[in-house]
Amino acid sequence: MLRLLVMGVFLALLTYLLHRRLVRAPGLPRPAALAADLVLAAMFVLTLGASGVGTALDPAWARPIGFLGWSWMAVVLYLMLGLLLVGAGLLVARLVRRGHPGPTTDVTPRRGLRIATAVLVVAAVAAVGYGTVEADRPRIVTVPVALQDLPTGFDGARIALVTDLHVGPARGADFVQRVVDLVADQQPDLIVLGGDLADGTVDLVGSDLEPLRQLQAPLGVYGVSGNHEYYSDDAESWLDHWETLGVRTLRNEHVVLERAGDVVALAGVHDYTATEPHHPDMPTALDGIADGTPVILAAHQPRHIDEARELGVDLQLSGHTHGGQMWPLRPFVSLANPTVTGLDRFGDTQIYTSQGTGAWGPPVRVGTPPEISVLELTAAN
Repeated sequence: MLRLLVMGVFLALLTYLLHRRLVRAPGLPRPAALAADLVLAAMFVLTLGASGVGTALDPAWARPIGFLGWSWMAVVLYLMLGLLLVGAGLLVARLVRRGHPGPTTDVTPRRGLRIATAVLVVAAVAAVGYGTVEADRPRIVTVPVALQDLPTGFDGARIALVTDLHVGPARGADFVQRVVDLVADQQPDLIVLGGDLADGTVDLVGSDLEPLRQLQAPLGVYGVSGNHEYYSDDAESWLDHWETLGVRTLRNEHVVLERAGDVVALAGVHDYTATEPHHPDMPTALDGIADGTPVILAAHQPRHIDEARELGVDLQLSGHTHGGQMWPLRPFVSLANPTVTGLDRFGDTQIYTSQGTGAWGPPVRVGTPPEISVLELTAAN
């Protein structure tokens, strides 16, 4: 209830600000102003409802609310960015007029503001429309990864990494099915699910992950928790649910994988921000791995990389960052993460950070297309 109240107050303030800047400031004629205010009010209601889809509202009937409400938040992002630019432009124009005094009226500035506001609204909606289409089309990204001392039997092995589906409020089982079909087409040797698969409770959203049951790979299908598994439900319940779908969850533990007579270890840890009793414990996860065995670590957040490097992990597989998800947010994401996307190296440890397969909140991606990562292992020596 408190969360809903806070969200309501925030959205009300945001709506009032948009009313002041998009309706009052340009001085829209009364019919246009009334229509604009009705749209703002409707979006306020939809967005408030969207915040409860998957937790309080069943996506089976409320998903359109989630889709529209969260998409509106993406529109708001670009409206706010645009308003900053419009404000800067008005300030420059005002300074120019002061430097060149002459007869002026309120008509020209007001007309210019109306035009700028109209262009801004169209541009924001168009950007989100494009981003909605982009977010709905995951692409296959194939990445060669050269590992020192990779045994011959694993040379050429292919790992499919799927992370950050975030199904529930805005997208459901049909999206998951398309992802599963794309993964199956790649015929990977190993499939790793990197966490943040759903937003909501197991009771309301669990069925959206049902297509994961179809995933198959010679070396198995494994998964680790992300931070969103802890937000709306008990993370253990989510991991238990994954197990019913055939996903072997790695809870601060490892398995030994065999291919063509050779072995590598696949370890997995709980999310970086998880608290007891789910706190990530990498030493425990790696305990018992024979010396000289290459180690691949599944860890939702890239922030595990420093500890992974200290403990001799060869390759870390992560997600979480979404690559920023919507331009121009990537620089802000990089402030909280040691790496944001793609293959990187920290000492002797390599890390691949996926841009994510789905989208959190707004089902929108601008400049950061969703991906299913296929890592092709090769021997570096």
